Amino acid sequence: MSPAGGSLPAGREPPADGSGTTRARCVLAPNPGPMTLDGTNTWLIAEPGSAVAVVVDPGPDDEAHLGRVRDLAAAAGQRISRILLTHAHLDHSAGAARLAELTGAPVLAADPTLRRGPGGGATLGSSTGGDGGLGPGDVLTDAGCELRVVASPGHTADSVCLLLPADGALLTGDTVLGRGTTVIAQDGSLADYLATLDRLRALADQQQLGTLLPGHGPLLADPAGVLDFYIAHRRERLAEIRAALAAGDRAGEQIVARVYADVDRSLWPFARWSVRAQLDYLASLGELPPGVSA
Repeated sequence: MSPAGGSLPAGREPPADGSGTTRARCVLAPNPGPMTLDGTNTWLIAEPGSAVAVVVDPGPDDEAHLGRVRDLAAAAGQRISRILLTHAHLDHSAGAARLAELTGAPVLAADPTLRRGPGGGATLGSSTGGDGGLGPGDVLTDAGCELRVVASPGHTADSVCLLLPADGALLTGDTVLGRGTTVIAQDGSLADYLATLDRLRALADQQQLGTLLPGHGPLLADPAGVLDFYIAHRRERLAEIRAALAAGDRAGEQIVARVYADVDRSLWPFARWSVRAQLDYLASLGELPPGVSA
């Protein structure tokens, strides 16, 4: 996550806690910070009247937060049957093991090392083989409504989004944020991320999406517009990197200092991740001049 990446053209909305759609409710984790914005958005997903709920991104290993997630589901008459992870970063995944202990629910994730509990994929599409994976096109129906897995690598290699067709909503993890834009993490790829943004933009039209439910920050009511902004922003950043190279910058820290001059220096280490990803991308296009070091 990174406010260093840019800003959506909107004012500062209140935290997302308690907001959502008909079938998705946000439970905000108490871990605010420069890279987590107001905190991690944990999502409770359930069809109205369902006795079962699914949790997406339990957030940090914070006993009070995890207890609140469990208690909110119980107050709605719901048992938590599955815990889904959009990616491995600890601000999304660290609480998964403890929430699994509290609820008996298995943990499903694209990354096999994060999966927990028997039969994690039993109700998913056949491509998972019942192994607790979250593969492209898999469908989860535990909570009485469909959640469709949309692979979205880029921020990390294992990132997924989750489509909630009944609400015209997409849970985006860190692929799209409620404020700012996303850094490309050390295990991510800008080429993958650009392809993901294009796929999500097409999905916004195909599914007539009305809402993005991000992993941090407020809900976004204009998915097509937000994704257009993200795509344009990435193009602008690449143009800035090319300009820095043309000006003679060759070291990653020089490029960060030029391109991210208006960003708080405390965020420059994370900006460096994005610069490295952009240089790798330009190298794949054969555009990198000699002597460049990320």
